[in-house]
Amino acid sequence: MTTTAPARPTSVEPGGIEAIPASKRHGSPWQLFATWTAPNLEFATVFVGFLAVGVFGLGFWQGIAAIVLGNALGAATQGILSTWGPREGLAQLVLSRTAFGLRGNILPAAINTVMAGLGWFAVNSVSGAFALATLTGMPIWIALLIIVVLEVALAFVGHDLVQVFERYASIVLGVVFIIATIAIFANPQVAPGIASHNGFSLAGFTLTASAAFGYAAGWNPYASDYSRYLPKSVSLVKAGWAAGLGNFVSCTVLMAAGAASALIIAPKGASPTDAFVSGMPTWIADITLVAIAIGAIAANALNIYSGAMSFLAAGVRIRFGLRRAIIAVAFGILGFAIALISILANYTENYENFLLVIAYWIAPWLGIVLVDRLLRRGTAIAAFIPDKAKYRNPAGIISLIVAGVVSIVLFANQTLYTGVVVQATGGLKSPIGDLTPLVGFILAGALYYALFKAFKPQLGGPVAEEPDVIIGVDAADSVA
Repeated sequence: MTTTAPARPTSVEPGGIEAIPASKRHGSPWQLFATWTAPNLEFATVFVGFLAVGVFGLGFWQGIAAIVLGNALGAATQGILSTWGPREGLAQLVLSRTAFGLRGNILPAAINTVMAGLGWFAVNSVSGAFALATLTGMPIWIALLIIVVLEVALAFVGHDLVQVFERYASIVLGVVFIIATIAIFANPQVAPGIASHNGFSLAGFTLTASAAFGYAAGWNPYASDYSRYLPKSVSLVKAGWAAGLGNFVSCTVLMAAGAASALIIAPKGASPTDAFVSGMPTWIADITLVAIAIGAIAANALNIYSGAMSFLAAGVRIRFGLRRAIIAVAFGILGFAIALISILANYTENYENFLLVIAYWIAPWLGIVLVDRLLRRGTAIAAFIPDKAKYRNPAGIISLIVAGVVSIVLFANQTLYTGVVVQATGGLKSPIGDLTPLVGFILAGALYYALFKAFKPQLGGPVAEEPDVIIGVDAADSVA
């Protein structure tokens, strides 16, 4: 295990998004396997698999194929982005500044702040609250309050406590969800259902792949937030594989369980979590409900933490020493209100729309930052990252807006909006499904490459000349 400084899980992490100096680096690359396994061991992951069969109409094996494709793409980019953290010790949306410039980066940072700190937070808190309420019989709002308080407490303390929690949660949740998955597949309705449901449509396949990608890649804008504390000397290959595999394996197993659960007839009027455990033996159902509640906490500790990081990466100036921790609490309060409202809404339809919206913005953002990193290979970025840098790169923001708008206007397929091409081919029942993420990724990457060559933004000197610590990244302090 590579260690240069002790972890401090009981101390509140000070500061915000400053670069992590060598004296505070610690950890092993394989800790990222647990970091990206535990937050996926929750009901929101299961529900993606349920959508494939129960909503998008795919047969079980056809649904699994789409799930594997979407997860593989999202997990591969998770692994790649995780390798960026150790070099500069910076959060993902801070590193995004090279592709967008200081001002242009406000847009992706703001989007991720809303999606992570509020959107994902509400989605996961709702499923955790449903599980806790079913298990204990307490009112749903009290269950939600308990879940939110625990989530916020973890995020408030910060990185080291979150990492420790995810490590142990991945073991406990892994065991419980393996038992739950076996119970699902052992249900007498599942095997005949798999044999008799062989439906396939391009629409169902692309919708499922997009939803799975939206879920797995939903962690992409956080990737280096949890690898930036690793020493510079760490094996980037191991870090990439650990993060990618943790994301892929956990998502795929639980989505497969969700797809199988769609073949089981649930009690009428049951909540989504109740329906999932309805066919299990009582003791397995009970420990699964506990796991769903803990899984929501594991996921939202990351969501609130990284939401606060993205908020600061947008350039918001806060002078408090515990600014990241204070922002985490604020997100918890807002997220609680949103989650409470969501409980009263159509969970299935809203969750499907949310997953697709996640994919709509992350796909073009990914295309841009990956091409930017390729074009900057071997060069230093220290001059372009600090808050007071005079660096501009219009190629990024133009590519994000153009690719995002074009792909959504033409190919979006959900109840909130259907694109022009989708409407022309049958509306919500269009045979092409939803190609927005694929089009957005390719268009944004290609457009950024062309505009990068046209605008010729600054390139740094050799990466070997980059300083050990980039000064002036945070609005208040020099380094962490």
